[in-house]
Amino acid sequence: MIVGLGNPGKDYRYTRHNIGFNALDRFAEKEKMRFKKCWRFPARTGRIFKWGQDLLLVKPQTFMNRSGYAVGLFMDKEALSTSDVIVIVDDADLPCGKIRVREQGSAGGHNGLKSIIQAVGTDAFVRVRMGVGPRPSGEALVNYVLSNFLKDEEEMVNRALDQVIDVLEIIVKEGPEQAMSRFN
Repeated sequence: MIVGLGNPGKDYRYTRHNIGFNALDRFAEKEKMRFKKCWRFPARTGRIFKWGQDLLLVKPQTFMNRSGYAVGLFMDKEALSTSDVIVIVDDADLPCGKIRVREQGSAGGHNGLKSIIQAVGTDAFVRVRMGVGPRPSGEALVNYVLSNFLKDEEEMVNRALDQVIDVLEIIVKEGPEQAMSRFN
């Protein structure tokens, strides 16, 4: 299961906080796949067979700080362990366009990750952190991550959205260690 974190609604569509949604949208666009509203769970989902795996793509529709609720429901429904989960998330501490893969770790102050850790009871799941920083000095984090990318950041963001598909391929085919050694 590949989870992209973000907030539902068109007001948030291109905000820094929604880069996880944007990454899954880019992947789906390249694969000519469409997300559908899931009627039983609060998410938009898609399935695709790629890289030798049946992949479930999930965009929780619970708002960021309740992402864990949707992730937990899908893990139960699909009988997945945390080793089967990859979460794509924004990181305001990484420079815009940078990607970092981690096999586990703390939420680092990210409310979406906190929610998932709380819901699944562990921090042992792969996360792909996509840089959306640096935050201007003195600007509140919540205001920054809910702002849109600047015009001069768009090229870096587009490159990162394309590159994250390569990162996901390496994670799925070869494991997170290989992805970390190539992309971190």
